[in-house]
Amino acid sequence: MDKVVEDQKQSMSEGQAGTFEELAMPLLDVAYSSAMRLTRNQQDAEDLVQDTFAKAFSAFSQYQQGTNFKAWLLRILKNTFINQYRKAQRSPAVTDSEGVEDWQLADAANHEGTGLLSAEVEALDRLGTQDLIDALDSLSEERRIVVYLADVEGLSYKEIASALDIPIGTVMSRLNRGRAQLREQLSEVAKHYGIGE
Repeated sequence: MDKVVEDQKQSMSEGQAGTFEELAMPLLDVAYSSAMRLTRNQQDAEDLVQDTFAKAFSAFSQYQQGTNFKAWLLRILKNTFINQYRKAQRSPAVTDSEGVEDWQLADAANHEGTGLLSAEVEALDRLGTQDLIDALDSLSEERRIVVYLADVEGLSYKEIASALDIPIGTVMSRLNRGRAQLREQLSEVAKHYGIGE
């Protein structure tokens, strides 16, 4: 990977490489945070960030100066994640549970957080992770990505439109419909668990 970056650096002028570094390095934590939310695994997140920065560096000549670099970088991260996810779906599942001891599972199950939770957070905690994942997975890819960028990353409509290269009206529509669909599905699941009755 380092050789690829070095070869690319040689073909890019020093000014372009410096500009890329000035724009990209302050966003390393943002990219890592986004990658952690997507992958939910430290090593996978680190790999995703590394792949994203390598791809962004090689495609930096395509970046339009003056536009939102953060949105451009997050679009590359998102597309890289989606491509990796699709590739993984076609591969057989591999699990490694030999390193986890019974006492670790029991300790994790008995851990109680401190502080008061909002009713919404408490309800979501009671639903179960798989229910939340299933609800998110049930959204179309377009809606899921817009909901993620708006509600998790906190991007504005304009930034999302720029990142996904779609009109702001489309962003608003997908976000509204995605949130409504999530509310409806989670409401049904909550009823199944007897929450909110």
